[in-house]
Amino acid sequence: MMLLDDPELIPPVREMIKNEKLSAAAALLQVIRKHESVFAGIEDEYIRARIADLHDIGAQILRLLKGCRRPKPCFEKPVIIFSHDLTPSETALFDPAMILAFVTEAGSRTSHTSIMARSLGIPAVVGAGEGILARVKTGDRVIVDGDEGLVILRPSPEILASYRERQEQEKKRRERLAAYRTRPALTRDGHRVVVAGNMGCRGDLERLLEHGAEGIGLFRTEFLYMEKERPPSEEEQLALYLEVVRKMNGRPVIIRTLDVGGDKEIPYLNLPPEQNPFLGYRAVRLYFERPEIYKPQLRAILRASCSGPLKIMFPMISSLEEVRRGRAIIEEIKKELIKEGHSFAESIEIGVMIEIPSAALIADALAEEVDFFSIGTNDLVQYALAVDRTNEKVDHLASHYHPAVLKLIDMTVKAAHARGIPVGVCGEAAADSLFIPFLVGVGIEELSVAAAAVLSTKEVVGECTKEEAARLAAQLLQLKSAVEVKQALTAFFQKKSDSK
Repeated sequence: MMLLDDPELIPPVREMIKNEKLSAAAALLQVIRKHESVFAGIEDEYIRARIADLHDIGAQILRLLKGCRRPKPCFEKPVIIFSHDLTPSETALFDPAMILAFVTEAGSRTSHTSIMARSLGIPAVVGAGEGILARVKTGDRVIVDGDEGLVILRPSPEILASYRERQEQEKKRRERLAAYRTRPALTRDGHRVVVAGNMGCRGDLERLLEHGAEGIGLFRTEFLYMEKERPPSEEEQLALYLEVVRKMNGRPVIIRTLDVGGDKEIPYLNLPPEQNPFLGYRAVRLYFERPEIYKPQLRAILRASCSGPLKIMFPMISSLEEVRRGRAIIEEIKKELIKEGHSFAESIEIGVMIEIPSAALIADALAEEVDFFSIGTNDLVQYALAVDRTNEKVDHLASHYHPAVLKLIDMTVKAAHARGIPVGVCGEAAADSLFIPFLVGVGIEELSVAAAAVLSTKEVVGECTKEEAARLAAQLLQLKSAVEVKQALTAFFQKKSDSK
């Protein structure tokens, strides 16, 4: 966390503790208030917006110093929350039964706050723009359209009636989709595509089972670290992994090792300050220097692996050396476990996320070292197109329809299949009904989506044959712009609709 190493912050705190005999908490609070007043006087809107960040991070440190846990939001009745910004850790504390929806001024649809909202099944518009807070007041009637990214304040009776009708249509759609709960996802000519689910919090497990997920294609373990004021112990993680394996009842579970950094801050890890954390010291890059972070997790996963089909997946891989070092660490831990008398699945599968262009470009070499790939389209889009996924100013440039993204996906699949390993996709693209035929067409074996999207994804897979999807994919790979790609996909579905 940047504040812990800030030369403008920590030395004054130490001076106050030494000279004024203040407690660490009192000294920190005084220094933070001083910085907040300085930031408030700066005209630059971006810098002024960081006041909230400073306040939030300072509050987290104060809780740690006082030995307090972050309080969960408590409401007497269900509400819609409006906020300038929300961190993923704050969003993770929301109770879906009490939060009808939320709206933030800052952020983007592919930020981890947005992902957390979908994981919790909470409608949200992240990045609604500056000024929305000034225009809404407590008690207002509000429509939050998470599908379209719309926030309608004090809607007219006509608009309200229109959305009531949409709610009824959505209810009928859900009743229709319910038939897919126990069905596998098959194309019209019988080609199987596994539709697994993303797990980003404890509540997701029950939702995934309820919606008929065929496995967990992405178990985001960050929430285990975010919900505590200290790292979860090996035994705590083992208990959860065993519970997940037991409840999935033979369906595969892919556990992504801790992916911290970027917009996912965990204060007590004390990460160094960075100018651009998305391009810095995050995810797998931490493992080799911070064994106290990754070893308990890998030990817990290995110990749980003898209870069911668990798989390990490393995030943010950019080179062959990282994969080899990661595998070497696992082998070392296996030897430790044998000495201690712990059992594990010797043949546990190890995979990597393809979310950096360099990984896609060397996919042929990576495929020789691992058992599977999972393409993380959100980060792949961010890094391939140089678009900050948390910046609403450039959010419109982030598109998985971009020809470069299509080519990187196709390249990855071909390299994997040439060496006989499967490829899955997680991220926004996996649940995009318009984009799914392309993914099926290039040969993706698994789509991992939020619980709410499992049934609709199964339905879309069944709307075309594998041959049709392959022809469509070949056509799309020849196009030159995201607009052309989206138009071609829209035309594909329109033609199918007209022929019904």
